Amino acid sequence: MVITDENKIKELLTRGVDEVIDKDDLEKRLKSGKQLRIKLGIDPTSPNIHLGRSIPILKLRDFQELGHKIVFIIGDFTGVIGDTSDKDSERPMLEEEKIKENMKNYIDQAGKIIDIDKCEIHHNGDWLSKLTYLEISKQTNIFSVNEFISRENIQKRLNEGKRVSLREVLYPIMQGYDSIAIKADVELGGTDQRFNLLAGREMQRYYKQEPQNIVTNPLIEGLDGRKMSSSWGNTINLFENSKDMFGKIMSLKDEFIIKYFIFVTRVDLNIIKEYEKDLKNSVNPRDIKLKLAHEIVRMYHGEEVAKKEVENFISQFSEKKLPEDMKEFKIKNQKSKIIDLLIETELCFSKTEVRKMIEQGAVKAYDKNENVRKISDVNEVVDIDKENIIQVGKLKYIKIVK
Repeated sequence: MVITDENKIKELLTRGVDEVIDKDDLEKRLKSGKQLRIKLGIDPTSPNIHLGRSIPILKLRDFQELGHKIVFIIGDFTGVIGDTSDKDSERPMLEEEKIKENMKNYIDQAGKIIDIDKCEIHHNGDWLSKLTYLEISKQTNIFSVNEFISRENIQKRLNEGKRVSLREVLYPIMQGYDSIAIKADVELGGTDQRFNLLAGREMQRYYKQEPQNIVTNPLIEGLDGRKMSSSWGNTINLFENSKDMFGKIMSLKDEFIIKYFIFVTRVDLNIIKEYEKDLKNSVNPRDIKLKLAHEIVRMYHGEEVAKKEVENFISQFSEKKLPEDMKEFKIKNQKSKIIDLLIETELCFSKTEVRKMIEQGAVKAYDKNENVRKISDVNEVVDIDKENIIQVGKLKYIKIVK
């Protein structure tokens, strides 16, 4: 049964949403009681689905909970070709074997959010690999080169003299054909996908299908303040262990707390408004962030695990104890420069971040008796026979072993 409650439809089309095309038409169709086909495609360019990608998957679940048919497409073909919608340079083609390896757990990861048993799942190689040159020529005739190169990031690359391959021009057509193959009524995607999503509408018109409506979501920042991206390693992944997931969320910049609540959880919006008021009224952001970390860990690991992580955090900070279950990292050299060590152990993402953390006094080294000292210079050398625990910020610890 399709649910047509106006309040639920309003939240569906506003929470974590940047734009709806065509909003009036989609509202009318949602209120009609007809079951719609809702499409989301993800290219397995990384083995992990991260919280940034969870935003459209959560929206897919929202549609599913209203009784609509959701269609999850794994881009095994488009993943090889590569989408450069959000890139400042050409994305290289990936090997087919790499894509196959990456997508092994995609259904299980998506199943953390959506009901897989009630979902259609496809791989777009099933239809894209069968297209002929004649069919592709007809599809490319729908669009002009000018339409493609007028996109901001493509225009920027051309102005800078960077290469733009013909392969990149074909990508939006491939994504658009996915919509034809599964007869999509609605397609979901990030704001960086807008051109590709609109291409689907034009192609559906050509193939005498009703043009799909579009729901775009904003992109969220990762742990370093840049857009969350597997390429930059600043992600929180759905299959992250609970300790790392909790710790990463607690290290998030305070300014992103409310955005994360709205976009990557389904905590009631009225409760989130209260959290927002609390933050404005000088409540310690750490207390609200603790609720965020609890909620996200609960979503992917369950309530008991989430409660345990909260207790561990409070114990660690109130009693200033070192965590008992620190990750161990094996290195070859007994002595390493701190700037190299932090990047090698992934406690920091870049040398710039290392310098920033050291300047803030946030990098510490512990000896085997748990005596601690602050690292004050990026060129300091750590001898792991003397100091074998490194801390960055309040929550990141690692034990170095040979």
